[in-house]
Amino acid sequence: MSERINKYLSAHGVCSRREADRMIQEGRITVDGRIAAMGEMVENNTIICVDGRKIDSSTPPQVVIAFNKPVGIVCTTTDKQGKNNIVDI
Repeated sequence: MSERINKYLSAHGVCSRREADRMIQEGRITVDGRIAAMGEMVENNTIICVDGRKIDSSTPPQVVIAFNKPVGIVCTTTDKQGKNNIVDI
């Protein structure tokens, strides 16, 4: 599955999409050994380097969710008392 290079870099935690666009314009990103073009489509088997450092595409990007849990909400999905749990939110 192809996706735009800026989205790919953002999803892999390298930088934001706008920062990726700036880096592409500066010539700091290569795709299969050549300088990347704005809006270029890439796939997981493509070799992408940022400032000469290869981006590891073998591991899927991680998603981290930060949540400010209100008082009275329990952090379990198996609460037998039927209290409000974090999954319901």
